[in-house]
Amino acid sequence: MPGSKPSVTHVDGSSLDRIQNPLAGISKTLLLQDVEDFATKHGLTDALPLLRKGALVAQDPNSYDEIGGAEALDDSEVDALRDEVLHKWKQSSFLYITVVMKMLTHLRTGSNGANLSFPDYFHLDKDTTRGAFLIGLINAAPYLGSALGCWFSDPLNSFLGRRGTIFISANFCLWSVFGSAWTQTWQQLLICRILLGIGMGAKASTVPIYAAENSPASIRGALVMSWQLCTAFGIFLGFCANLAVANTGPISWRLQLGSAFIPAVPLVFGVYFCPESPRWYMKKGQYGKAYESLLRLRNHPIQAARDIYYIHSQLELEAEILGTNTYKTRFIELFTIPRLRRATVAATTVMLAQQMCGINVMAFYSSTVFVRAGASRITALWASFGFGLINFVFAFPAIWTIDTFGRRALLLFTFPNMAWSMLAVGLCSLISSAEKAHLALMAFFIYLFAAFYSPGEGPVPFTYSAEVFPLSHREVGMGWAVAMNLFFAAWVGIALPWMLNAMGTMGAFGFYAAMNVLALCMIFLWVPETKQRTLEELDYIFAVPTRIHIRYQLKTALPWWIKRYVLMRKGPGLEPLYHFDSPSGRTGVDQIYIHDRIRERHTSEIPNLYFLKPLSIALSMEGRGRGRKVPRTGSRQPYNPGADSFGRVRLDPKEVCPISTFTYVSDSAATCYPVKKFDPF
Repeated sequence: MPGSKPSVTHVDGSSLDRIQNPLAGISKTLLLQDVEDFATKHGLTDALPLLRKGALVAQDPNSYDEIGGAEALDDSEVDALRDEVLHKWKQSSFLYITVVMKMLTHLRTGSNGANLSFPDYFHLDKDTTRGAFLIGLINAAPYLGSALGCWFSDPLNSFLGRRGTIFISANFCLWSVFGSAWTQTWQQLLICRILLGIGMGAKASTVPIYAAENSPASIRGALVMSWQLCTAFGIFLGFCANLAVANTGPISWRLQLGSAFIPAVPLVFGVYFCPESPRWYMKKGQYGKAYESLLRLRNHPIQAARDIYYIHSQLELEAEILGTNTYKTRFIELFTIPRLRRATVAATTVMLAQQMCGINVMAFYSSTVFVRAGASRITALWASFGFGLINFVFAFPAIWTIDTFGRRALLLFTFPNMAWSMLAVGLCSLISSAEKAHLALMAFFIYLFAAFYSPGEGPVPFTYSAEVFPLSHREVGMGWAVAMNLFFAAWVGIALPWMLNAMGTMGAFGFYAAMNVLALCMIFLWVPETKQRTLEELDYIFAVPTRIHIRYQLKTALPWWIKRYVLMRKGPGLEPLYHFDSPSGRTGVDQIYIHDRIRERHTSEIPNLYFLKPLSIALSMEGRGRGRKVPRTGSRQPYNPGADSFGRVRLDPKEVCPISTFTYVSDSAATCYPVKKFDPF
């Protein structure tokens, strides 16, 4: 990219060899020349005028309405850019179709209720070491297969794309569950569930990436987190299926396992109706198809033009720094290149934390736990149904909180609460089983644990891991993260029957309470915040060395938090670790939101406005009235026939300019109000 690239600094003042925006600091002439070369090279000359506008918007997303000359945006383009912030859920129908297909990939029913009946069919005694191990192995088989299947995602994505990989994995998930329902030996069931796991692994490594690459930054977290929402819904449906077929006799476990085929059918037939990831097309050099895909995924062509050029600029920067390598080399680089190593550590941490918190203890064995607590088989299924319902309902708040409070904040809030609620379950198991409070209190604290898990550690791991790696290493990085998650999920599935026999309910739940505390410490030290940053901007965050991040958390963030919320001492706000280009330190999305919201409030609440500006500065207003000059604030010398005795010029509210440099006056008073007086925040 021609032009100089400015460096950026973090809170300790040291310089980083990364930039927040690869287009920052480039002159308009050089930028537009590069756009022309880009369009010529990739066969996009028909869209050149729009690409020129898009590049200028990408260079300074907060000042799109100040662009002048031939590249000035028209009203529809300005409205589209404002709407993506002010009305962030107003997205294209194809984006929502993609989200629906993605949600279907996560709808899966579990084997929770089947645990109560299939061991008897295969003559597996859960009270013996061999029987407990085999039951755990069969439950864990999909996760063992997933640990293998996730490594297939990189070559499958490379050759078939995101949609092709999802199609292949959906077929594995479809036919293997049919096989599970017809098995005659535990060995056959084990093989079918391993094949199911291979499809789950490839799908789990691909779908969050696919969703993240198609989604705009302002709602990326919410759309990607539908992974947890639909996983929770799938578990809930599994508990519903358990109850529906509970009285069907010896075939109930077959129906419970086979019911998982239902969501796989529409996925197999519907995935190719969704647009392919534009970033994948660009990675393969197919820019024409990438642009067509973006046009389908965005509301307005100006957004597609902005995104394709911005992604292209970041890809060039990534290629310059990381190069292009083989699969083996890319995997090794996850642990050798500092930026990638930090992302790998953070993604691995949140993935391991999901298993350390103990959620799969309940997802796999809640019915077994309730039976051990003294419940009948039907009562245990109903209690498990309650767990599934709570897990699903409390996933909904994360749609809002994940992009509002952020990924890291949700984890730091929910893990302490999961730790004490898990410990409470174990303590309640010590109550005599003859007491009604025994089962009731255990169920209550299990439900409370699920309520804390669902909006926090439920949606964050896959959302976070899908966004932290650069495009060049996204598949292999996600594959590693998912492999870690599913491998330890398999360990939980295998180990829990043995732990319950050897340690008892109190020992097992106490162990996972301690794991929650350990996971909280790991997240606090190693996991940076990523909310509302574009996938390309995250390169800057992960350029901060881990030791600096840890030192900041221990010496700056933690003491400030203790003083503010423990000692209740008010003082200056917390100094942020990351300093971006925007003056207030907020994200680019927040800056646009504040800018447009203030302007919208002025135009709606103050219909008759006067505008005053220094004589030396020309007026610029979304393509209207350019070049008009007005006197300085307070001048009483009329400037033109339209001005009053105070030198004020009446303007149409639609012609209100960027707020930060202007002063408004109502027509009912002669006082000049500074902009900050109207700040809605």
